[in-house]
Amino acid sequence: MKHILLTLCIVLCSLHLSAQPITAEQWRDDLRFMASEMPKVHKNLFHTISHAQFDSAVQLLDARIPSLARHQIIIEMARIAALIGDGHTNIAPTRDPKIGFRQFPIQLYFFKEGLFIRSAAKEYSNLVGARVVSVGNSSIEQAFNSVRSLIGRDNDMGVKFFAPFLLAMPEVLHALGIIGTMEQGIYEVEKNGKRSAVELKPYGAAALFAPDTDTSWLLQRGWIDARNNAATAATLWLKDPKNKFWFVYLTDSRTLYIQFNQVGNKEDETVEQFAERFANFIEHNSVDKCVLDLRLNRGGNGYFNHYILRALIQSKKIDHIGKLFTIIGRGTWSAAQFLCNDLERYTNTIFVGEPTAGKVNSYGDSKKIILPNSGITVRVSTLWWQQDERDDRQWIEPQISAELTWKEYISNNDPAMNAILNYQPKMK
Repeated sequence: MKHILLTLCIVLCSLHLSAQPITAEQWRDDLRFMASEMPKVHKNLFHTISHAQFDSAVQLLDARIPSLARHQIIIEMARIAALIGDGHTNIAPTRDPKIGFRQFPIQLYFFKEGLFIRSAAKEYSNLVGARVVSVGNSSIEQAFNSVRSLIGRDNDMGVKFFAPFLLAMPEVLHALGIIGTMEQGIYEVEKNGKRSAVELKPYGAAALFAPDTDTSWLLQRGWIDARNNAATAATLWLKDPKNKFWFVYLTDSRTLYIQFNQVGNKEDETVEQFAERFANFIEHNSVDKCVLDLRLNRGGNGYFNHYILRALIQSKKIDHIGKLFTIIGRGTWSAAQFLCNDLERYTNTIFVGEPTAGKVNSYGDSKKIILPNSGITVRVSTLWWQQDERDDRQWIEPQISAELTWKEYISNNDPAMNAILNYQPKMK
């Protein structure tokens, strides 16, 4: 019993100590550690900014640390990481539980018509469907540009992906000077033709992203989503985001829909086995069109991509213009970008949707640097992935543009699939 009590005491003491705020000097130690380790770990830390620019940013923050609160220091460190200019180098409040930022009781998304509240905690359900006009003292454009400076990204589609989450975090908004206090956020919204100012309080810890798959579309318990009241069932791309890969045959259109949400094996099926399974289905069934949906795919182990690629190339009946389609978007990134590169080069696929969040040539394979005092994670790119040194495209752009509108979202309509199902090859 004494041993149990002693162990419990040690655990509680360690938890108490870990919860203690760290001093300005400890934050400075973390900053110096970050500044010294990043050049060692990164493949080429100064591919976008100079060594002098990096050192200057670090020195400026070092001087300011004693006058800054914890959340402000973290935001300024994130800004330094984002200066590096690639998506795999970052400090991410959306992924790091040690940061522990909160969120207001809303979920935001940039639809074609603007920034909307697509979901809210049940007691704020009246806000669902409102278009956000401003946040605090900033217009949406100003707020977007402010959070942009904190986001490690390969291109602006990566910013469009992450910005809505940061725009609902009180610590982020306060550190950027968008709101005056972390305990209150004023959002000006427009709904049913009427504008109003809404005061929100922090609701709890911000939900953290799952690795390599965009699961932010999952319906949250106790929250109301705009598509809850849709007359039709969930669209295929939002049907099962947590499922790494699956396919379904659409009998009416003789279309095989394949959703590939993460470049990685399942416990009960490998990517290789999955690719063999859908290739076998194509071979033995009447398939007029094949759709590979990568909208929710944030990457994984790129070495598994060749199984998908090989299966599609060897499926002779569908590797033709007008028969093979790949849906891409602002969530398509990292190893999923590599798959897009290969599909573009080696197949006859038609890309549909939005531009990808990754560059054709990019830095990747991030390694974690854990800061010694705060425990915060800094991710740093360790490899340079190059397909063609002459290819400086910021993304792969769709041949058929299909950006999701608000009206389509609330009615469970998918513009990308609609465009594919209605596609007719141009007559020569």
